[in-house]
Amino acid sequence: MRTALLAAALFLPAVAADAAASPTPVSGRWITEEGKALVEVGPCGQQICGRIVRILKVDPSKPTTDVLNPNAALRTRPIVGMVFLTGFTPDDDRWRGRIYDPQSGKTYRSELIRDGETLKVRGCIGPFCRTQEWAAAR
Repeated sequence: MRTALLAAALFLPAVAADAAASPTPVSGRWITEEGKALVEVGPCGQQICGRIVRILKVDPSKPTTDVLNPNAALRTRPIVGMVFLTGFTPDDDRWRGRIYDPQSGKTYRSELIRDGETLKVRGCIGPFCRTQEWAAAR
């Protein structure tokens, strides 16, 4: 009996720590900052990814394909449908992965943190980061 209580006492804090360390789920549909696009975030195998579902504010001066991609073979792929959030896995209270910016053709280290009906999306290069706040789509 004493051994069972000792095992339970050692096991329960570990379970509580794992539960506390899991980030809030980020799956769903989100409207990017300034309402430019609708993004769908969800599972991609064992990880989380996100794709552009629709452009909400069309700018005729902007290309509709990935013309700035450093990989020439990808420059004709459409922006709509593109997976641009990749490899997100849980890390403490956030999701960490990569974000691709089709407006610059660059990929950045990224974090996703859900705060209620807001998704904080941070992209970083070196020590410099920029955060956007996306609203839950209804």
